[in-house]
Amino acid sequence: MAVVRVLQVFTTMGRGGAESMIMNYYRQLDRTKVQFDFLVHRAEKAAFEEEIERLGGKIYRLHPINPLFPKSYYAELRTFFKEHAEYRIIHSHLNTFSSFPLKIAEEFKIATRIAHAHIAMDPVSLSNTFKSVGNLLEAIKKGIKLLVKKKIHRYATHYFSCGEKAGQWLFSDTTAFYVMNNAIDARSFIYDEQKAQSLRKEFQLENKIVLGHIGRFTHQKNHEYLLKIFAELNKKNEPYVLALIGDGPLQSKIKEEAKKLGISDRVHFLGLRTDIPNIVQMLDVFVFPSFYEGLPVTLIEAQAAGLQIIASDTITKEVQLTPDIQFASIAEAPEVWANKIIALGKNIKKNNFEAIVAGNYDIISNTKEIQKFYLNQINS
Repeated sequence: MAVVRVLQVFTTMGRGGAESMIMNYYRQLDRTKVQFDFLVHRAEKAAFEEEIERLGGKIYRLHPINPLFPKSYYAELRTFFKEHAEYRIIHSHLNTFSSFPLKIAEEFKIATRIAHAHIAMDPVSLSNTFKSVGNLLEAIKKGIKLLVKKKIHRYATHYFSCGEKAGQWLFSDTTAFYVMNNAIDARSFIYDEQKAQSLRKEFQLENKIVLGHIGRFTHQKNHEYLLKIFAELNKKNEPYVLALIGDGPLQSKIKEEAKKLGISDRVHFLGLRTDIPNIVQMLDVFVFPSFYEGLPVTLIEAQAAGLQIIASDTITKEVQLTPDIQFASIAEAPEVWANKIIALGKNIKKNNFEAIVAGNYDIISNTKEIQKFYLNQINS
C-alpha cells in the first residue's frame, strides 16, 4: 500500500500549542504508512520547518487568508489542488477559518475534510463580541470569527477538538466531535534533579524560587497580568524570579512593562526554546493566566514535570490530570494570585508519568489511534 499523505493546514509552523501538538504526533507516526505534509499561510520560515523536511514532510505556502475578500485565496487554493491531486485527507487547524480551505477541498472532492478546534473563547455572539477584549483589533477579530464560524458545518466531514470545551465552542453542543488529546512524550518530562541544578546554574538562578510561563507574547496569554502578579510577589522580599519562554508581537511591550513595574532585573526573557522538556526542569511554579485557551499542551507538560501550577479558571478543567494544578480567576486582584503562590511553599517534585499515561495524554497510544483513523479513511 502506498504511503498515505495527509495535508495538515496551519497559519505557520512556529512553536505554538497546536503546532507543538501535531509535531508530537508526527514524530511518533509510522511514516512508512502515514506521512504529513503542511500547507501554511506565511512566507517566512518557521521554527518546525527544518524538522518537518527532515522527517520527509513537504511544506507548501499560500498567502494569508483575507476573510472579508477571500476570492484571491480561493483561486490560489484551487491552483494548488489542481497540481496536488494526491491528497484525500485534509486536516485544518485554523479554528474558525477552517471553512476557507475546506470549502475548496469539497469542490475538489477530497473525501475526508477535518476541522480541528484548538481554542475556547467566550460564547461567540453579537452581545459579547466587544466584551472582555483588550483592544479594538481584538474586538474586530472576534467579530469576524462570529461571521465565519458557522460555515464550517457546510464543508467539514469530521470534527476534531483538543477538548470538550473547545469543541463545543467551535462546533456547538449538538455536533459530535472526536477529542484528539494534546498528548506529549511524558517520559521526557520526568523530573531530573541533575538537569534542574545544571540549568539553574547556567541561568544563574541558584537559590531562587523560579516561576515560569511558556507562550507567545499575544493578548490571549495575558502577560501584563502575569507581571502584576510577579510585582506583588516582589513586595514580599522573597527570592522569586520569573522565566518567560516564547516570542511574539507583544514581547517588546512586555519588556517595557517590566521596567515600569521595577521588576526587569528579576524577569528573564528566554526566547524560543527547542529544549522544553529540559527547560521546565528548572522551574518551581508554572503561572498561566490566559484569557482563553483550548486545552493547552503546556499545562500537560508542566504537570508531567511535577510543577506546581496556578492557571486561569477560564481554562477547561479537563486539563487537570494531577493534584498539582489549581485554578484562579483573572478577575481577582493580582495580589490574590501572589498569595496563592506564596502558600504553595517549597515544591517537592513528583514523578507524574503514570498519571499522564492514565489520563490518556502520553503520545505513544494516542498516535496509534490517530494513525488508525487516517488509514481507515483511505481504506473505506
